[in-house]
Amino acid sequence: MAWTDERVEILSTLWAEGLSASQIATKLGGVTRNAVIGKVHRLGLSGRVKPKRKTKPAATRRTPATARKRAPVKRRTTPRAAPTPPPAPLEAKPLPSGEFATILTITETLCKWPLGDPTSPDFRFCGRGTDKGEPYCKSHAQLAYQPSRRRVSTNRAITRTNRAALR
Repeated sequence: MAWTDERVEILSTLWAEGLSASQIATKLGGVTRNAVIGKVHRLGLSGRVKPKRKTKPAATRRTPATARKRAPVKRRTTPRAAPTPPPAPLEAKPLPSGEFATILTITETLCKWPLGDPTSPDFRFCGRGTDKGEPYCKSHAQLAYQPSRRRVSTNRAITRTNRAALR
Protein backbone atom coordinates (compact mmCIF):
# COMPACT_ATOMS: atom_id res chain seq x y z
CA MET A 1 0.00 0.00 0.00
CA ALA A 2 1.43 3.36 -1.00
CA TRP A 3 0.74 6.57 0.84
CA THR A 4 -0.91 8.84 -1.71
CA ASP A 5 -1.42 12.55 -1.15
CA GLU A 6 -5.14 11.89 -0.73
CA ARG A 7 -4.60 9.21 1.94
CA VAL A 8 -2.07 11.42 3.77
CA GLU A 9 -4.62 14.23 3.78
CA ILE A 10 -7.28 11.90 5.24
CA LEU A 11 -4.76 10.66 7.82
CA SER A 12 -3.91 14.22 8.86
CA THR A 13 -7.58 15.16 9.17
CA LEU A 14 -8.51 12.09 11.20
CA TRP A 15 -5.45 12.54 13.43
CA ALA A 16 -6.38 16.15 14.11
CA GLU A 17 -9.92 15.05 15.01
CA GLY A 18 -8.46 12.86 17.73
CA LEU A 19 -9.08 9.40 16.31
CA SER A 20 -6.76 6.66 17.48
CA ALA A 21 -4.26 5.01 15.15
CA SER A 22 -6.38 1.84 15.13
CA GLN A 23 -9.50 3.78 14.15
CA ILE A 24 -7.63 5.61 11.38
CA ALA A 25 -6.22 2.32 10.05
CA THR A 26 -9.74 0.87 9.92
CA LYS A 27 -11.12 3.91 8.05
CA LEU A 28 -8.26 3.98 5.55
CA GLY A 29 -8.31 0.22 5.00
CA GLY A 30 -5.33 -1.81 3.83
CA VAL A 31 -3.06 -0.30 6.45
CA THR A 32 -2.09 -1.37 9.97
CA ARG A 33 -2.12 0.62 13.16
CA ASN A 34 1.69 0.58 13.23
CA ALA A 35 1.83 1.93 9.67
CA VAL A 36 -0.39 4.82 10.72
CA ILE A 37 1.79 5.53 13.75
CA GLY A 38 4.93 5.43 11.59
CA LYS A 39 3.46 7.82 9.01
CA VAL A 40 2.26 10.23 11.72
CA HIS A 41 5.75 10.19 13.18
CA ARG A 42 7.42 10.80 9.80
CA LEU A 43 5.00 13.62 8.99
CA GLY A 44 5.70 15.18 12.38
CA LEU A 45 2.01 15.56 13.18
CA SER A 46 1.40 16.81 16.67
CA GLY A 47 -1.03 18.87 18.66
CA ARG A 48 -3.73 16.34 18.27
CA VAL A 49 -6.87 16.50 20.31
CA LYS A 50 -7.08 13.93 23.04
CA PRO A 51 -9.50 11.17 22.06
CA LYS A 52 -12.79 11.34 23.86
CA ARG A 53 -13.09 8.66 26.46
CA LYS A 54 -16.21 7.28 27.93
CA THR A 55 -16.69 8.69 31.37
CA LYS A 56 -17.37 6.28 34.14
CA PRO A 57 -20.29 7.03 36.40
CA ALA A 58 -19.22 8.47 39.70
CA ALA A 59 -18.80 5.83 42.34
CA THR A 60 -21.29 6.06 45.11
CA ARG A 61 -19.77 6.13 48.53
CA ARG A 62 -21.33 4.36 51.41
CA THR A 63 -22.49 6.50 54.19
CA PRO A 64 -21.78 5.37 57.71
CA ALA A 65 -25.44 4.49 58.14
CA THR A 66 -25.39 2.03 55.24
CA ALA A 67 -21.89 0.70 55.77
CA ARG A 68 -21.48 -2.69 57.36
CA LYS A 69 -20.19 -2.75 60.87
CA ARG A 70 -17.04 -4.79 61.20
CA ALA A 71 -15.43 -6.09 64.29
CA PRO A 72 -11.97 -4.66 64.88
CA VAL A 73 -9.15 -6.87 63.68
CA LYS A 74 -7.45 -8.58 66.56
CA ARG A 75 -3.72 -8.65 66.19
CA ARG A 76 -1.58 -11.22 67.80
CA THR A 77 0.99 -9.78 70.06
CA THR A 78 4.04 -11.84 70.66
CA PRO A 79 6.36 -10.92 73.45
CA ARG A 80 9.58 -9.64 72.01
CA ALA A 81 12.87 -10.23 73.68
CA ALA A 82 14.66 -7.09 74.69
CA PRO A 83 17.35 -6.35 72.13
CA THR A 84 20.78 -7.12 73.43
CA PRO A 85 23.20 -4.24 73.10
CA PRO A 86 26.07 -5.00 70.77
CA PRO A 87 29.28 -5.85 72.53
CA ALA A 88 32.05 -3.32 72.54
CA PRO A 89 34.41 -3.74 69.57
CA LEU A 90 37.31 -5.95 70.47
CA GLU A 91 40.87 -4.98 69.87
CA ALA A 92 43.02 -7.22 67.71
CA LYS A 93 44.64 -10.13 69.51
CA PRO A 94 48.33 -10.63 68.82
CA LEU A 95 49.38 -13.95 67.32
CA PRO A 96 51.84 -16.17 69.22
CA SER A 97 54.63 -14.54 67.21
CA GLY A 98 53.62 -11.17 68.68
CA GLU A 99 52.36 -9.80 65.36
CA PHE A 100 48.75 -9.14 64.47
CA ALA A 101 46.72 -11.11 61.93
CA THR A 102 47.10 -9.69 58.42
CA ILE A 103 45.87 -10.86 55.05
CA LEU A 104 49.06 -12.94 54.75
CA THR A 105 48.83 -14.57 58.20
CA ILE A 106 45.07 -15.12 58.66
CA THR A 107 43.94 -18.76 58.89
CA GLU A 108 40.58 -20.53 58.93
CA THR A 109 40.51 -20.66 62.72
CA LEU A 110 41.09 -16.92 63.23
CA CYS A 111 38.46 -14.19 63.30
CA LYS A 112 38.42 -12.32 60.00
CA TRP A 113 36.78 -9.13 61.34
CA PRO A 114 38.65 -6.19 59.79
CA LEU A 115 39.95 -3.50 62.13
CA GLY A 116 41.07 -0.12 60.88
CA ASP A 117 41.41 1.39 57.43
CA PRO A 118 42.50 -1.13 54.77
CA THR A 119 44.72 1.52 53.15
CA SER A 120 46.70 2.22 56.33
CA PRO A 121 49.78 0.22 57.34
CA ASP A 122 48.29 -0.66 60.76
CA PHE A 123 45.27 -2.45 59.22
CA ARG A 124 44.71 -5.88 60.77
CA PHE A 125 42.11 -8.53 61.54
CA CYS A 126 40.70 -9.45 64.96
CA GLY A 127 42.66 -12.71 65.09
CA ARG A 128 40.72 -14.28 67.98
CA GLY A 129 39.74 -17.94 67.79
CA THR A 130 36.53 -19.00 66.04
CA ASP A 131 34.28 -22.01 66.18
CA LYS A 132 34.81 -24.56 63.44
CA GLY A 133 33.68 -23.20 60.08
CA GLU A 134 32.79 -19.73 61.38
CA PRO A 135 34.50 -16.63 59.98
CA TYR A 136 34.16 -14.47 63.10
CA CYS A 137 34.67 -14.77 66.85
CA LYS A 138 31.49 -14.77 68.98
CA SER A 139 31.60 -11.02 69.68
CA HIS A 140 32.02 -10.05 66.04
CA ALA A 141 29.46 -12.64 64.91
CA GLN A 142 26.87 -10.82 67.06
CA LEU A 143 27.71 -7.62 65.20
CA ALA A 144 27.74 -9.26 61.77
CA TYR A 145 24.62 -11.39 61.99
CA GLN A 146 21.30 -9.88 63.02
CA PRO A 147 18.66 -12.33 64.25
CA SER A 148 15.93 -12.79 61.67
CA ARG A 149 12.43 -11.73 62.59
CA ARG A 150 10.00 -14.54 62.88
CA ARG A 151 7.60 -14.36 59.97
CA VAL A 152 4.01 -14.52 61.02
CA SER A 153 1.37 -15.21 58.43
CA THR A 154 -0.11 -11.75 58.06
CA ASN A 155 -1.77 -12.24 54.68
CA ARG A 156 -5.25 -12.16 56.19
CA ALA A 157 -4.56 -9.02 58.17
CA ILE A 158 -3.00 -7.31 55.14
CA THR A 159 -5.95 -8.24 52.95
CA ARG A 160 -8.41 -6.88 55.48
CA THR A 161 -6.40 -3.69 55.79
CA ASN A 162 -6.26 -3.26 52.01
CA ARG A 163 -9.98 -3.85 51.66
CA ALA A 164 -10.73 -1.31 54.37
CA ALA A 165 -8.44 1.23 52.72
CA LEU A 166 -10.19 0.80 49.36
CA ARG A 167 -13.60 1.65 50.76
